[in-house]
Amino acid sequence: MSEDARRGEDEERGPGGEHHMFVVMEELLEKLKILDYEEEVLAKHNMKAMSRHYFVSSPYVASNPGEQFFLFTVIASWLINAAGRPFPPPQEDDEPYATVSNILAELRAFGVKVDFPPTKLKAGCGEHVCFVLDRLAEQALKKRGFTFRRPAYPAEAAEEESVMEDDAELTLSKVEEDMILVIVLGADLLTLSQEEPDEEEEHVMDLDALKARTNHSELDQSSKPEAILESSVDAAEWAQEVERVLPQLKVTIRTDNKDWRIHLDQMHQHRDGITASLKETKGYLDKLQEDLGKTLEKVNSREKYINTQLEPLIQEYRTAQAKLSQARELYQQASGGVTEKTRLLAEVSEELEEVKQEMEEKGSSMSDGVYWGLHKDLKLNSTTTLLCCSAPVVKIRQSLTKLGQEVVQMDVRIGVVEHTLLQAKLREKNNMTRDMHATSLPEPALQPYS
Repeated sequence: MSEDARRGEDEERGPGGEHHMFVVMEELLEKLKILDYEEEVLAKHNMKAMSRHYFVSSPYVASNPGEQFFLFTVIASWLINAAGRPFPPPQEDDEPYATVSNILAELRAFGVKVDFPPTKLKAGCGEHVCFVLDRLAEQALKKRGFTFRRPAYPAEAAEEESVMEDDAELTLSKVEEDMILVIVLGADLLTLSQEEPDEEEEHVMDLDALKARTNHSELDQSSKPEAILESSVDAAEWAQEVERVLPQLKVTIRTDNKDWRIHLDQMHQHRDGITASLKETKGYLDKLQEDLGKTLEKVNSREKYINTQLEPLIQEYRTAQAKLSQARELYQQASGGVTEKTRLLAEVSEELEEVKQEMEEKGSSMSDGVYWGLHKDLKLNSTTTLLCCSAPVVKIRQSLTKLGQEVVQMDVRIGVVEHTLLQAKLREKNNMTRDMHATSLPEPALQPYS
């Protein structure tokens, strides 16, 4: 995995990720030595050589941190120039933020992904400083054509691998052979114990000699006829010698990765690592919880303040809504009255038409009767009868004319009433529109229609 990928995945690096900057700093120091920074940078600026972990953190610097930041900018500018891009050497009175911003701009120009702000480099130490210098050193080495190669190991003579038995697997035959060896050499060990009175001194057993004696005794036994083996050693002395030699007969069991004890130790180590990481993480989480609590308190207080400020407007809006509802009810009632009056007007007009029709029918029938009476009078040469018969007709015609005039007047009155009703409706609509758009609605001066 590359350096950029490791830096972008902090959560997947494990508990050893925080110590990775030490490794990066050591590799950076080796690259700077390859680039001969001691002659080109340190000697030129009259500075001392850096330690292995110089840019890891400020406690590794005995002097002031300003010297550490200045050395960082000097080395960065020198590496940028060595990589083939012009960069002016920094001065002690330069603006730190502008200097680190220019360094990051040059680093991005080399195609390196930078996902942190320039303020991370103002301290002059830390993981980001080591990362920037390491990337610039790689670009400088690439410009000079230097590449790291794999080490060439000298060829070694192939040795025959000796097959070693696993000490952890003790078979019954192995134990029996050891017991036979102890029985055969019992007398020799007893003599050896008598010659050495100091029992606390450790004894060094010559395994080659014991093996030779064992082989020799096996040859002697194979040459002798089979017989019952009888030991001439005293049982008490034998038991005492066994107790003395027993601590030296130790069995070494090699560790196995599948052993549950190894797993238990690993579990304890992981638990200790988790506990150590939890202490640091808990502090950050507690701080985050505290910040979130303060932010929520600010939000709640701001919400209460806004509600308090908007309470009069909300109450005013509710009042306007209530008045609007009342105005709509009055408008519906007035509309219902107009509809009823329109229906009554239609009925009256219909009745009027019927009356007119009846009057016309009666008038025509009466005219026919008058003409008939006039015809008879003409035969009798009598005109007085015509005058007498035509007098009611004149009255009827006058009545019809008067009735027509009254009908015209009634139509005029009906038109005036309709016009007045239309003006009232338009006035009501304008008042409702003005009240809806006004910030404060006055009490509607609406009167029920008569």
